[in-house]
Amino acid sequence: MEQRFYDMLEGNPVIAAVKDMDGIETCCRLEEIRVVFILFGDICSIKEIVRNVKASGKMAVVHMDLISGLGAKEIAVDFIKDNTQADGIISTKPALIRRGRELSLFTVLRYFLIDSMALENIRVQQYSVKPDVIEVLPGLMPDIIRKICQSSRVPLIAGGLLTDKKSVMDALDAGAVCVSSTNQNVWRM
Repeated sequence: MEQRFYDMLEGNPVIAAVKDMDGIETCCRLEEIRVVFILFGDICSIKEIVRNVKASGKMAVVHMDLISGLGAKEIAVDFIKDNTQADGIISTKPALIRRGRELSLFTVLRYFLIDSMALENIRVQQYSVKPDVIEVLPGLMPDIIRKICQSSRVPLIAGGLLTDKKSVMDALDAGAVCVSSTNQNVWRM
């Protein structure tokens, strides 16, 4: 799955992070977008949302923590696997990432970098949780991204607050394999 992820990003290292149906419609029309992070929905709508993304030939990755009606238990990952065509999951919860790996889903462990303890969690959890990639937010910290990339065995996605070409290029130059953004202007770069 990890190689498929890299193949999908070849030519455009931007992931569309989508928070509503209008965003789904837009990103599904954009040929350059190949990976979609689904940041909305509920247990009744997620199957159809994923189906729309997959029908456009894109990789669909569901943010488990943001789907209404799903709990923080591992069974929620089973629900996504059994009831949608999702390629992967995103979560801030290590237990959900572990379960996603067990079910052969692509896994993204998301971190909000608010202090040095959050940085330490990345170092420790990369070995115990073993996500396919980590995502750090905000992505506007090239020096921190560089530091994480130098000490981590896990590829890094920079996300959050990336709004222009310079911020995207700074994150990529610091070592991020790609960026994720809800900003539709970034999708078109």
